[in-house]
Amino acid sequence: MSAIKPIGLGKLLLLLIQNVVSIDYGVALTKSLLYFEGQRSGKLPPNQRVTWRGDSGLNDGSDNKIDLVGGYYDAGDNVKFGYPMAYTITMLAWSVIEFEKEIEAKNELANALEAIKWGTDYFIKAHPHPNVLYAQVGDGYKDHVCWQRPEDMTSPRPSYKIDEQHPGSDLAAETAAALSASSIIFAKSDSNYSSLLLTHAKQLFEFARNHRGIYSQSIPVAAKFYRSSLDADELLWAAAWLYRATGDDAYVHYIDSLWTLDFELDVFFWDYKEVGVQMLIAKLIYDGKLPNEGKWNAMLLGGEGFLCNIVQKGKKNVKRTPGGLMWFDDYSPNNLQFTTSAAFIATVYAEYLTNIGGIGCKDGGVDPEELVAFAKSQVNYILGSNPKGMSFMVGFGTTYPTQIHHRGSSIVSIKTDPAPVTCRGGYETWYNKNATNPNVLEGAVVGGPDWNDIYTDLRSNYNQAQPTTYNTAPLVGVLAKLASMQP
Repeated sequence: MSAIKPIGLGKLLLLLIQNVVSIDYGVALTKSLLYFEGQRSGKLPPNQRVTWRGDSGLNDGSDNKIDLVGGYYDAGDNVKFGYPMAYTITMLAWSVIEFEKEIEAKNELANALEAIKWGTDYFIKAHPHPNVLYAQVGDGYKDHVCWQRPEDMTSPRPSYKIDEQHPGSDLAAETAAALSASSIIFAKSDSNYSSLLLTHAKQLFEFARNHRGIYSQSIPVAAKFYRSSLDADELLWAAAWLYRATGDDAYVHYIDSLWTLDFELDVFFWDYKEVGVQMLIAKLIYDGKLPNEGKWNAMLLGGEGFLCNIVQKGKKNVKRTPGGLMWFDDYSPNNLQFTTSAAFIATVYAEYLTNIGGIGCKDGGVDPEELVAFAKSQVNYILGSNPKGMSFMVGFGTTYPTQIHHRGSSIVSIKTDPAPVTCRGGYETWYNKNATNPNVLEGAVVGGPDWNDIYTDLRSNYNQAQPTTYNTAPLVGVLAKLASMQP
């Protein structure tokens, strides 16, 4: 990998000014929520807006005599991976919790709630017993051999579960976090549903803490695609969300007993939740529910250290591309998943600091306005204010990726041509076709450019050209906040 040359602030600002585009964050918000309709699995509702999609996966779970119809495909394939799906729903719910008024002001609250409920309804189905959770539907290895629309799938659809003999405390806890956070947002509009979500969340948390184990070890077919590193961060994450949902001090005591990390994390995404936990603890401190001392203070400072690093004032600053995009080169080639989550964390913390002031970093203080400005700079880059002048959100602006690595988008809609696309025929007819995808998956955020701001719009370039639900989910709250700031 080439070394990334440091870039001066003056040059960075000049680059941004030279490539400024007119950005309507409200439009981007609308598209970001529309994207989740394009990722739906199951029986589509009458109000489905992405009309080129059709019903799919209607027999999911039948191999184990359970109804697992619904949920989301994670990316450009046709597998339902529970681990990243749960993180996606947690981030969507967190966006609504923090920015409900801003989302509602853009008339998108109903769509946001629908996007969340499509996931939580599936998790309820996937949790038929207190200590059983279905983790995945579909085999990634066999699925990737085929290039078919979801509506045409012929590859096997086995369902995989975790239980007491095959634990997955990371997955169970992340799902508990998703359901806890979601219970908060449905408390006002549907108290019965909120209560149901919380019941499942509590059961899953108990399952997780009493039966420790890594889900991708219990389910080896998941390991290549979404290998989990640890389970402690998910357990802490779930406990923090359960405390926020219930106010039960037992969850805070659990965090106190489990947290052993005293360092700054340098990334936040579907596998590393520590920064998210630190943010929630900081919120509790600022609300006067926890003392700003000892372990709690260390957690707050650790989270603030992450913020210092992403705004370039910390001890271990995150690298930037020449065009100013954060570059997390030690992780996945899907760089924008880390960028969108970091922008979300900065935006949320700015809200927490509204009546507090700022934070102290190694190279100076950071106030809420600077955190929002940082988030805005990264969102602007994603939406077209970059050296390539390309929006990395599909369907936004005039120039965006047209050959995304996505089966449904790249094959003519079943509504247009109902003739089945075969497993290998899809590769021959559609995957290898050097042409614009026939369907625009609006709101999809692709993996993004490389460390030199270079992006190749080619379907086979899956590292850069594949969108995922967890790329887009953190953007929802940020876009709502930025939209509220526009005249």
